[in-house]
Amino acid sequence: MATMTTEALRLPGGARGLSLPATLDGGQAFRWRPLEDGSWEGVAGGRYLRLEARGEDLFLSGPGGEDAAFWRNYLDLDRDYPAIWERFRRNPPLRAALERCPGIRVLRQDPWEALCTFILSANNNIPRIRGIVERLCQGWGEAVEGTGLRAFPAPEALAPLAEEDLAPIRAGWRAEYILDAARRVSDRRLDLEEVAALPTPEAEKRLLEVKGVGPKVAQCVLLFGFARVECIPMDVWMKRAMAELYPKGMPGYLRPYGGIAQQVLFYDVRRR
Repeated sequence: MATMTTEALRLPGGARGLSLPATLDGGQAFRWRPLEDGSWEGVAGGRYLRLEARGEDLFLSGPGGEDAAFWRNYLDLDRDYPAIWERFRRNPPLRAALERCPGIRVLRQDPWEALCTFILSANNNIPRIRGIVERLCQGWGEAVEGTGLRAFPAPEALAPLAEEDLAPIRAGWRAEYILDAARRVSDRRLDLEEVAALPTPEAEKRLLEVKGVGPKVAQCVLLFGFARVECIPMDVWMKRAMAELYPKGMPGYLRPYGGIAQQVLFYDVRRR
């Protein structure tokens, strides 16, 4: 566990309608873990944070906990989720899923980290992805001040490596794809700031140029790394759920927030 600061920053109302377990352990991010006291700790954007919900308030502590603006954005606290959930409740399958799994938000993650972690997610399971990501960070990430942890490695740190250098992280055939992504981002063949400004179809097309990035991974990166909440990644779980719940496709009134709906359904199906 990281060394903690003595005072926690309080975000009034920040925990209202927010489930930390469903949000942080729902397969969208891989560097959070629960602590025995019910709080969560993790690293994002090179910052360490310990998160705790007390009633409707959210408490941030740790060396990175003073940057409230960063964490408000990361946790998507300024989006009107209650209004989105009201829309979802008009749909029986989503209403049932929300009753079982309330409080899920879609995190606004760093695009580069999202690209790497979802390349690693291909044909993989969540515990194994977490292990690979942690070994990658320990090997090439910068030290996070005030903790024994490391940040997610920059593309420039990975670009010079050979596949055999990544053997210790046990990523298998995905190592080639991680290195291709790192080289493209570091030499600006894939400019993530430029991708962020593109319409979604064009942004997806650019991501598909990276080795190992197919439609599912590209949609994950757009949803979790670029906040394109209309994107609906389709893995095995979601294909089964969609075939069962929406054989004619997701209703049009859900599609502007289809990625959030997908995350609710994914978490619900995975738990059951």
